[in-house]
Amino acid sequence: MAMNQIPGQNIYISGIFCLKNKEALKRENITHVLSVLRLNPAEVQETFSSYEHFAIDADDTDDENLLQHLPAAVQFIQSGLDAGGNVLVHCAMGKSRSAAVCIAYLLHQKPNVLTPQSALEILRQSRPLCEPNDGFMEQLALYHEMGCPGNDVTENPVYQRWLYRRDVEESVACGRAPEMRSVRFEDEQPTRPKEKAVQEVEIKCRKCRKGLATSPYIIPHEEEKGNSTKVRPNAECAHVFLHPMKWMSPSLFPATDGSKTSSSYDNAEGDAPLAGRLICPTPKCGSNVGKFAWQGLQCSCGSWVVPALGLAKARVDIANKINPARTQASVGIRMPPGMRPPETNDSSSGRGNL
Repeated sequence: MAMNQIPGQNIYISGIFCLKNKEALKRENITHVLSVLRLNPAEVQETFSSYEHFAIDADDTDDENLLQHLPAAVQFIQSGLDAGGNVLVHCAMGKSRSAAVCIAYLLHQKPNVLTPQSALEILRQSRPLCEPNDGFMEQLALYHEMGCPGNDVTENPVYQRWLYRRDVEESVACGRAPEMRSVRFEDEQPTRPKEKAVQEVEIKCRKCRKGLATSPYIIPHEEEKGNSTKVRPNAECAHVFLHPMKWMSPSLFPATDGSKTSSSYDNAEGDAPLAGRLICPTPKCGSNVGKFAWQGLQCSCGSWVVPALGLAKARVDIANKINPARTQASVGIRMPPGMRPPETNDSSSGRGNL
């Protein structure tokens, strides 16, 4: 199987059978080999004894967590290049796993220029068969969102939120709600979401005025244009969807405090409910402020949100307040349809008429 050089890089990509061609490896001055597959330990010493070798045990499946290994892979590739050698990255076929790692390296080199798809196109110039599976492409997009770090990603909020969503998906696939210990409550995290908007949204219970959420905890989603599955044609969002917050715990996990609630449903005996109502955290209020569904909900605008923890607009008050710590030059977060402030027209500002 051919060994192909990535354009503009002293990095080569191939399948595992290329390692049998020692003359070709020597001719291309391969000094470092990165293996992205599960190897037979008995063959490692014999096959890789002449090279600096680093192995990532990974299967070519959508649910394989390759993301956690990308920084170490990037560091190894860079160390080989810095030593003046050439680096070979291989998997079984040189198509998915090895391509994903090479894309991560290219992204790390030019995070503001490349995207996962444009980096893949660079690889395909010399190796057209490169095609990381959909799960790896999603993880590369997350790696790019993180800023393409060259160090550990496991403490990054983006990574932790992705793990939490994976746990939810796996639990729901088995017909169960996730366990409480696997849920990431955003307002308990050491690094909380930063408010980037000049105009901050504050949501309160309509009955008792208890504060429930602000802009950093809101999950933005776009209205699906022309979606034939809309609940109501031309409807605005009836709910504001949130990241999990600690005040939701009694609704999401009613058994943890020894109580039972009639507001939850779709739960087996002893299990947390898959879906139910969100209750105001003020003890004397107890108002139904929304609903949740770990398997997801379709918003009235047509978009699906998974998992879905939504405050009903009819049961809460949503207020906009100016954030004095931000200027008008700040980048606002994207809000759901129906919550965005009206656009202003600056054409009448009088600029240029002095």
